[in-house]
Amino acid sequence: MTAEQHLDAVGLYDRSGQRYSLDDPRWRGEDGSPLAVSALPGLRPEQIDTVERSLWRYHAVLPVPFDRRVSLGEGCTPMVPLEWGGRRVHFKLEWFNPTSSFKDRGVSVMMSHLVAHGVDRVLEDSSGNGGAAVAAYAAAAGIRAKIIVPAATSAAKILQARAYGAEIELVGGTRDEVSDEAIRQSERIPYASHNWHPMFLQGTKTVAYEMWESLGFTAPDNVVLVAGAGSNVIGCDLAFGELLAAGQIDRRPRLFVGQPEHWATIADTFNRIDPAGRGERVPTIAEGASIAHPVRLPEAVEAIRRSGGAACAVSEAQIHAAVRALSARGLYVEPTSGVAAAALDHFLASGQIAPDETTVVVLTGAGLKSAEKMAAVFAPESGSAR
Repeated sequence: MTAEQHLDAVGLYDRSGQRYSLDDPRWRGEDGSPLAVSALPGLRPEQIDTVERSLWRYHAVLPVPFDRRVSLGEGCTPMVPLEWGGRRVHFKLEWFNPTSSFKDRGVSVMMSHLVAHGVDRVLEDSSGNGGAAVAAYAAAAGIRAKIIVPAATSAAKILQARAYGAEIELVGGTRDEVSDEAIRQSERIPYASHNWHPMFLQGTKTVAYEMWESLGFTAPDNVVLVAGAGSNVIGCDLAFGELLAAGQIDRRPRLFVGQPEHWATIADTFNRIDPAGRGERVPTIAEGASIAHPVRLPEAVEAIRRSGGAACAVSEAQIHAAVRALSARGLYVEPTSGVAAAALDHFLASGQIAPDETTVVVLTGAGLKSAEKMAAVFAPESGSAR
């Protein structure tokens, strides 16, 4: 199948099963649900474009014209084996992406799709990293970007998006209220939402393809992730599902997911816990994961179940401790990434992750982007690393 035939065979569908063309500019279905890309064939090792040192080395499984890509060299991030609790664990360092977070993966593919369809302006709502990524890739594509940002977002993250030339609008209230405002404005400006747009997930799935390639074209036993909206969870599910269907792996890795305890909608739904029982939501130092109502909640929960994995909520104290423990090993991550390491501790202690298994922990963003939050973690009263 040629690249053109490959794209012609791909479409979008919503939860009701209605199908749409890739040329349709919509970002959600007629039923109001998020869209997904129809099933794609998995990748074989010989299909990897080894000349390309970016996630576009996997363009054979990306439903976007390769010659229209908007790329800043995203992907191909290090996967470093380290000792953790007496075990050897691989840490996937996603802050090596161009804007210092994993969001660049999804935004590169999403922006490539939008630009290929003639978009000259985009709108995004973000607590920080997503907005910075959209602003950067809009600049790279030569189009305008407007980012709607929660007023409480880290100043460094807002500065980064503004530096790329994006128009910034600060909105008070919760992360979900910011999203509501963006949806209202999407009637006038094409909505490049990293939570809603189906092409964003096509980019995030490449982190799993990199794990597979780095491990000698085998799947790890476990992948540990922090979840806010759940895009990395769903992305890993997509990629490992494609590889399984293609006969390139013989099983799905188990997906283990952590969330901040007052923002644990995915974990609580997976564990059949009523989130209301946790009481009023309070701010978390892991601001990138503070999403009360993930738009792809059913898909994220099903991805964890399909893998045979698990999900848990972690406390603020556990997040602080995990950030300090990572820093003690040379990994300076933003607190949102610390949720994944705190979840790793939980699943190791419970025995759900065994010592002899291959485990990859995805660390999503750099500590340098959250200076105020990191200062709080490393205040004298925070204690010392483990």
